[in-house]
Amino acid sequence: MTGPAEWWTQTQGVLAGYRQCAPTNGRFVLFSLSTRGHCDTVNLQTTITRQLSPFLLLRFEGLVAQGRSPTVELLNDWGTTNSTVGELVDILKSHELLAAASVLLPESSPLETQTQSTASTRVLEERDVQQQPVTTVLQLRMPQENTEPIHTGFSSFLYSDLMRITGNFDDRSTSAGGSRIGEGGFGTVYKGLLNDKPVAVKKLNPVDDIPLDKLQDQFNQEIQTLKVLKHENLVDMVGFSCDEQHLCLVYAFMANGSLLDRLACFEGSPPLSWHHRCLIAEGTAKGLEYLHSNHHVHRDVKSANILLDEHFVAKISDFGLTRASAKRTSTTMMTERIVGTRAYMAPEALRGEITPKSDVFSFGVVLLEILSGLPPVDENREPQFLMEMRYDIDDEDEELTLEDFVDKKMKAWELSQVESIYSLACNCLHERKNRRPVIRQVQERSQPISLDFFYDI
Repeated sequence: MTGPAEWWTQTQGVLAGYRQCAPTNGRFVLFSLSTRGHCDTVNLQTTITRQLSPFLLLRFEGLVAQGRSPTVELLNDWGTTNSTVGELVDILKSHELLAAASVLLPESSPLETQTQSTASTRVLEERDVQQQPVTTVLQLRMPQENTEPIHTGFSSFLYSDLMRITGNFDDRSTSAGGSRIGEGGFGTVYKGLLNDKPVAVKKLNPVDDIPLDKLQDQFNQEIQTLKVLKHENLVDMVGFSCDEQHLCLVYAFMANGSLLDRLACFEGSPPLSWHHRCLIAEGTAKGLEYLHSNHHVHRDVKSANILLDEHFVAKISDFGLTRASAKRTSTTMMTERIVGTRAYMAPEALRGEITPKSDVFSFGVVLLEILSGLPPVDENREPQFLMEMRYDIDDEDEELTLEDFVDKKMKAWELSQVESIYSLACNCLHERKNRRPVIRQVQERSQPISLDFFYDI
């Protein structure tokens, strides 16, 4: 079998997506549906050149000149933003590369050459169930007949008012005197003052790969989820704006930003203490346990979506991809539109399964970030994906130890507690979903570690 380094440098295959190829060490490799049918590289350039800006094309030409792989760079860009695997499927289908696209879809789902159904998610046990018309939270589309308007319970703002409180959406960073405090695949977040209280305004940005109707779906899903789910460890929504074709969401301001930024000591912020890291892990687990107990799957758990208030209380955010069970149960569902962030995605999520155990897998990656302070993916690191570093730690023939893995910027940690969190992370990252703990078990196992600090005080 070809070695991992060679897979990244070969450029002969056609993109088929990520798939487990059952190597002996259990790691993920790239699988190409070329006629040869063997493990190969991913070559995106022939399929999505038309989607790239001139800037990116120049950037990739520069990479070639340096002897580096544009394919690797593009995959890392794609996998570490809110861009989705499902969007790759759409691009492949538009170029009639159906064999490649079929790998990214559930095996039980036929690949349609016509337009994809807008209601493509179904419960596994249900077959030939008539799909119901889609209604929205804010009546951005036509509702069903005799459907009463849905009251969100949130404030509705004029877009002009949000422009005013954010300095006309000043794109300079707050440290440079502007309003921008963050940016993701689906929008930019700005700081504003509303009745003398700081708020965060997320302005959703239309992009080529996401049609306006899908952006509206995510907008509505976020509001619908936060309308019915309230918890100390979920972000607090203040209101929204959907006038003048602009979609904006307004949240309570999180003074300490995202866990991703704090672990990276963004803008010179001090390193998180071991005490704070344990409390953040426990709080995130509590928030996920609340979601799962109310039959919701987040589908995009990652450190960038864990926000921290002024007391470093963890708040899960970004519910645009959240899916509620059709029968209010924990039944596994399937979808043709595969979404999420590659560096956090469980094997079954890449096949289109929607299950709470995929959130548990993603949380395992977050625990590794908390322990190490390392980003979830780094093209200059071997292995590139953080989730795969556990194989080196557990391999006695490798030099990497758990002590070496721990964030050097972190002080006052105890090896026994680090070992407990690491063991929990590995359990969450089990390749087989049925072998992973449920989130309640994760939360119960993380709680004693945070309580240790309470009794020490």
